[in-house]
Amino acid sequence: MTHSIITVHEIYCSIQGESSLAGYPCIFIRTTGCHLRCVYCDTTEAFYGGYRMTIGDILRAIRRYPVRLVEITGGEPLLQPAVILLMERLLDEGYQVMLETSGDRSIKDVPPRVIKIVDIKCPDSGAFPHFHYPNFRWLMPWDQLKFVVRTDRDVRWALDLTRVLGLHEQWTVLFSPAHGEYPPERLARFLMKSGLPVRLQIQLHKVIGLKETMDPEILRDLKLNSISKERLPDRGR
Repeated sequence: MTHSIITVHEIYCSIQGESSLAGYPCIFIRTTGCHLRCVYCDTTEAFYGGYRMTIGDILRAIRRYPVRLVEITGGEPLLQPAVILLMERLLDEGYQVMLETSGDRSIKDVPPRVIKIVDIKCPDSGAFPHFHYPNFRWLMPWDQLKFVVRTDRDVRWALDLTRVLGLHEQWTVLFSPAHGEYPPERLARFLMKSGLPVRLQIQLHKVIGLKETMDPEILRDLKLNSISKERLPDRGR
C-alpha cells in the first residue's frame, strides 16, 4: 500500500499564477518535502509536516472543485515515487495535469501528456548548479523551462544558456523575477534587448492578492481520514 501513499502539505483551488496557462483556475496539490533550499523560496512551510494520503484520498478531495486543470507542486513532488501514479490517475480521469519541478530530479517517468514546468536554477538561487541535464531528453514540445532571477548576473547567465543551447527553439522559456527581490521592469528591459523570444512572467496570484487556503471541508477530511490521522510533526531544519 505504501507505494500509493503521498505526503501532502495542502490542496486548494486558486488562479494559475505562472506558466503559459497563467490566469486559468487551477487545483493545486502541494506535496511535502524539498531537498533544495532556494533563497527566494516562498513555501518553506512545505519542507516538513503534511498529511499522508492515498491517491484515492487525493482524488476525492479535488473532486469537490469544478475545475479540470490540476498542478502538482511542492516542495519537490518527484521526491515521492507515488506522484507518478497520481499523475497517471489524474490523466485517466480527464484532468489536464501540470507538474512543477526543480529540474534536479529525473523526469523520465513522468507521463508525456503532463505539462512539465522545469526550473533551471540560476547562479544566485542558492541551489546552483543543481540541474539534471539528461532531463532535456524527456521534455515534450508543450513543456516549459523556467528561470527565476534575483540579480543581473542571473539574467545574463540564463539568457546565455538559452541562446547557446537553443532552448527557445524547442520549448517555451519563462523568466520570472524573484518576488520582491528583482524589479520586473529591469528584467523586461534585459529581455527586450536580448531579442530572444522568451516570456516574462510575474506571479499573477500574488499581484491580485489571492490567499491560498484550503477548503475547510477538505481540511476536515484530511484531519479525519488521512492515514496518519493527524498532521505529521515538524522535525526542525
